[in-house]
Amino acid sequence: MTLDDLRVFVAVCRAGSLSAVARDLSCTQSAVSQHVKRLEREIGIGLLERHPRGVVPTPAGRILRTAAADGIGAIDDALRRLDDLARGESGSVRVTTGATSVRHFMAEAIVAFRRGHPQVSLEFQTVSSSRACFAALAAHDLDLAWITMGTAERGIELRPVVELPWVLAVQEHDPLAAKPHAEPGDLAASAQLILPPEHSTSRAHLDDRFAELGIAGAAASGTGIADWDTAVHLAELGLGHAVVPDLPGLRGPGHPGLALVPVPCLPPLQVGWAVRRWAALPPPARAFADLVESGCPGTPARRPNG
Repeated sequence: MTLDDLRVFVAVCRAGSLSAVARDLSCTQSAVSQHVKRLEREIGIGLLERHPRGVVPTPAGRILRTAAADGIGAIDDALRRLDDLARGESGSVRVTTGATSVRHFMAEAIVAFRRGHPQVSLEFQTVSSSRACFAALAAHDLDLAWITMGTAERGIELRPVVELPWVLAVQEHDPLAAKPHAEPGDLAASAQLILPPEHSTSRAHLDDRFAELGIAGAAASGTGIADWDTAVHLAELGLGHAVVPDLPGLRGPGHPGLALVPVPCLPPLQVGWAVRRWAALPPPARAFADLVESGCPGTPARRPNG
């Protein structure tokens, strides 16, 4: 039994899929399966139940998952500190998020952090979804994940930072550009909505609200994209109306010819940090998180007590 075996097993339990973890870790499904099989051989009992739509932990698997998830974070923190001591370095801050988030939320913080902490390395692992961020936190030696807020994973602490209102990005000559705000009927009547990818946390938020407003059909016929910048670019080209959060930088000179129409019928999107244990973060990681938070325009998110 190795630490990597336990990391992969916890990630599989969270994702409910061997293939999803293989994609996130850039390895084969067979390699992921071998980690689980090695644990099962050593323990002498099955840990996963296979179903047509994925896998779920057995009762024994749930016991191991709980123990492993609680212990991996502390072990990783200790190994990282020992490694820093052995190399005589001042440490590092490792962040996982999407490339769009780095551009819109972290650019100024990165510059300020490099000036204030020149001996600390700052590393980014870009992924395509909040689920992949959770898997990366569990399976790798990472400090921080910037995500769209959703249901907290076991062993992961969420720290909401800012609420972003939704806007409809359209060409400046589009008829909707002259409206003070977009109504549900405007969304339902759009010939082509550009939406977040299916199965993403932000798409789930939108689909739930669309269903409440009676415009679920519009969501079903929309074009899914991989990131917000792509959605805005497609809107600038006149290929549809992009439903996007009002990201920092969208209203600058970098988007001539683009109009952003508020969509008040959609509840704001919360974004922020996910960590294994906030209290266990090393000081440089806390400093970087604080710099990102202080540079976020918009409405501060309602943060849970504690």
